[in-house]
Amino acid sequence: MNITLRFFASVRETLGTSTETLALPADATTVGDVRAHLVARGGKWAAALDEGRALRMACNQVMCAADTALSEGCEVAFFPPVTGG
Repeated sequence: MNITLRFFASVRETLGTSTETLALPADATTVGDVRAHLVARGGKWAAALDEGRALRMACNQVMCAADTALSEGCEVAFFPPVTGG
């Protein structure tokens, strides 16, 4: 399955990229699986997307949980929580 990844704010800055097209392994079927797959790359990927780091996730521009199922061609986005005042 092929998906598009988007990275925003500090995640984008850490990774040095804002977008990537990714061919997922067959066992990656959820947004959480994508996150784990990227963390397994190590280095800056693990630093930006580690499970211990507070991140928001979206699938097809809708906020979602880690157990959200993926479909061919979907867009998955990762970004830090936002605060305002």
